[in-house]
Amino acid sequence: MPLYEYQAKTKNGKDVFGVVVAETLELAKDVLRERSLSTIELAEREPPGVFTLSFSFLRRVPAKALVIFSRQLSVMIAAGVPLVKALRSLTVQTSHPRLRSIIEEVASDIDGGSRLSDAMAAHPIVFSPFTVNMIRSGETTGRLAQVLEYLADQEEKDYDLRSKIRGAMMYPAFVLSGMAVLGFLMMTFVIPKLTGTLQETGVALPITTKILIAVSDFFVHFWYVIIIVFVFVVAGVRVGIRTPIGRRIWDTIKLRLPVFGNLFRHIIIVRMTRSMETLLAGGVDTVTALGAVAEIVSNVVYRDILLETKAEVEDGNSLTTVFATTPEVPTMLTQMLAVGEETGALQEVLRRLSGFYGREVENLVTGMVTLIEPVIMVVMGVAVGVMVSAIILPMYSLASAF
Repeated sequence: MPLYEYQAKTKNGKDVFGVVVAETLELAKDVLRERSLSTIELAEREPPGVFTLSFSFLRRVPAKALVIFSRQLSVMIAAGVPLVKALRSLTVQTSHPRLRSIIEEVASDIDGGSRLSDAMAAHPIVFSPFTVNMIRSGETTGRLAQVLEYLADQEEKDYDLRSKIRGAMMYPAFVLSGMAVLGFLMMTFVIPKLTGTLQETGVALPITTKILIAVSDFFVHFWYVIIIVFVFVVAGVRVGIRTPIGRRIWDTIKLRLPVFGNLFRHIIIVRMTRSMETLLAGGVDTVTALGAVAEIVSNVVYRDILLETKAEVEDGNSLTTVFATTPEVPTMLTQMLAVGEETGALQEVLRRLSGFYGREVENLVTGMVTLIEPVIMVVMGVAVGVMVSAIILPMYSLASAF
């Protein structure tokens, strides 16, 4: 949704500056009128250019810093501390420089007449649509302190889930990276010396040794090509997934991967159900909640499913109309949501579903780590066996000749 920067006057004649979120310029003017502000200047903020987007990762804030900020803000607001004072206090307590400057900007915008949700919406790289919609619902219903507590709980659960997955995958990633580096060094520096001796003897070499020599020669003479190709492939993938088509292909491939595809699917479902439950508990209506969740699932396939569902709900149809026709949504999830709609206990059903699929994710990660370890050992054994046989067999033949 577009952001509009404004300069206006209050009833007391004080000049205020800030940002407002609205679909059109006219709606932005209506929002300012509702706040009893007389508009002096109002203009849409220019979207970031390509260069800015390419380096947006430099402006991100670590998830842990956001979790701490959300929890501290919720505690201070619940204790009755005025919003601007609470934010000013957090600028002193926050250690991350990027987040500190953003909090200062948010506090200044609020002091200038903006709402907290609008001030946060001006920083979409840091504050997601989910966060902004939660805050906006709290401002609308007068339950900002309660909503901030819901939000802090949600972000802590998301952070815990990511930390568990990252921690479980750390060992396999470290071992595979070490194998790749060691293999490169072996092929470039060690194998040429061993095979060079064999070639000088003039003994007939088996096919495995010839292949090993050919691969080693390529690494020795064209090592820079390997590095350049690797860098270009990584950069190409990163650039490609920024395009709509590339992103769709990448997200579809992730869901189709053996073993890992099921894990990705469960992680997305946990995020969907947990976010929906939190938004509904915060007073957000179902249509708005579906739109907010669609922006944070981080997968185009599920985003489209949620946006189609949002359109169906706006037309008066059931929440499960689209879910029931897509294989990406488990049957149990669809059936449970249908029961929740019929009984009016949708929020409770979503809470139970997020708990169930959260445990499934933990079990899948544990099972994958248990499976990956022996697979890595087998691959290492086969690789070492091939190398040893390719070197030992010619030596054995050479010894037999004497």
